[in-house]
Amino acid sequence: MSQPRCRSVLITGCSRGIGLGLVRGLAAASPSPDFVIATCRYPEKAQELQQLSKQYSNIKLLQLDVVCENSIKKVVKEVEEIVGDKGLNCLINNAGINVLASLEEVTAETMLTIYETNTVAQLMVTKAFLPLLRKAAQLSTGMGCHRAAIINMSSLAASMQLVQANEMFLKVYPYRIAKTALNMITRCLAADLKSDGILCISLHPGWLQTDMGGNMAPMQVQEAIPGILSVLDRLGEKENGSFLDWQGETLPW
Repeated sequence: MSQPRCRSVLITGCSRGIGLGLVRGLAAASPSPDFVIATCRYPEKAQELQQLSKQYSNIKLLQLDVVCENSIKKVVKEVEEIVGDKGLNCLINNAGINVLASLEEVTAETMLTIYETNTVAQLMVTKAFLPLLRKAAQLSTGMGCHRAAIINMSSLAASMQLVQANEMFLKVYPYRIAKTALNMITRCLAADLKSDGILCISLHPGWLQTDMGGNMAPMQVQEAIPGILSVLDRLGEKENGSFLDWQGETLPW
């Protein structure tokens, strides 16, 4: 990330896919953040992430289960020890799950499971890290990742306006509904935290070939990462509360 520099970034769901790609991209950036804090449920099983943490000294690998309150509390203390009095500059809420479920297949249990992980957990993680984000915000001016920012990984599938244009997403009722609710969290946080100088956006990273995105996706993770990092680098006050894609284009809610 270019100047003004983002000193610390925390990313959830880093064992694979977009999260892993972001960790790799941030660690290799010039200049790179002092701390790229990569979290996932099972760090000991995340072999690629383990390799990256050995390759780059600024990667800090921590265990976090976003749906577990005790796990969240524990990781906040660990992050506080890493970032110190300078706080946390950027929180990327990337962890999420997907289950294929059309109107005929969807169940209440599936809806609640996806909603807990993709929506409720994002808000609870953000709430837990607010003291560290506020601490960072007090040390700088303007708005952006150089100061304090919350990036909620959303999806084009969450757009209410584009439902008819993207009918293939009708097969993922729980996922798209949970992501639409996540977009409302973004709007609420952007309004609530503006006076603190903390920016919040929803970001569609592109339809990517990941375990979640599937093999039909048109893009590889590594193709999207430079664009995502460029968008994060350019964020300012006018983007607060917006819904952007990996190229910086505004998407309809």
